Amino acid sequence: MKKRITIWGAQLKVSIIIPTMNEEESIGKVIEDIHEAMRNTEYQYEILVVDTNSQDRTREIAAEKGAIVIDEPRRGYGRAYKTGFQMAKGDILVTLDADSSYPAEMIPRLVEMLCQENVEFITTNRFGKIEKNAMSFKHRVGNWILTVTTNILFGIRVRDSQSGMWVFRKDCLSRMNLISDGMPFSEEIKIEAFKKARAMELPIEYRKRIGKVKLSSWKDGWQNLSFLFKKRFSLH
Repeated sequence: MKKRITIWGAQLKVSIIIPTMNEEESIGKVIEDIHEAMRNTEYQYEILVVDTNSQDRTREIAAEKGAIVIDEPRRGYGRAYKTGFQMAKGDILVTLDADSSYPAEMIPRLVEMLCQENVEFITTNRFGKIEKNAMSFKHRVGNWILTVTTNILFGIRVRDSQSGMWVFRKDCLSRMNLISDGMPFSEEIKIEAFKKARAMELPIEYRKRIGKVKLSSWKDGWQNLSFLFKKRFSLH
């Protein structure tokens, strides 16, 4: 039986936002997985692929699979999401990476949890059930350092400050001060959510990515760490 969940008396609308840059190997599968997950629900949904100048067939494949493709020439992980949030028509926003590492099949359940638990923001913990070789030892250590630093500096409690799968009510964005346009956006939106909204963290299954790793471990790690201190101690 299909589920009908309403919000403020109207049928729920969900926008699923995926930033991309040269993800032709995986983007088709991710979109197909989303369609399969949403097939037996009555949610109205849209898939927004925010592409930052891919040089392969990412945009073409995404459009063929039924996604709305948004060109965002300005580089940056956070910039892509800000553009996607602005263009999204849904009451609920869902984020995923384009590399098939996050479980798209959990989207309906997470949306349902958002409503049932009366929270505004759900982030996910990749260490709940992590597939072998899904994350290198170096990235595990870096994630631990960033998560501990985030918790200490901002007085919150999360287990995975770098997870890229979130489900949240769009209207809570108006209370957030999101200044990062780069990789630190992931930790920043969690800080803002846990300080200014009703937020919770849930474990998910995290899988080995399809395609090449885009992260620059040392550069991105240092950028994320320095951003935490900048955000915490800046007068602004």
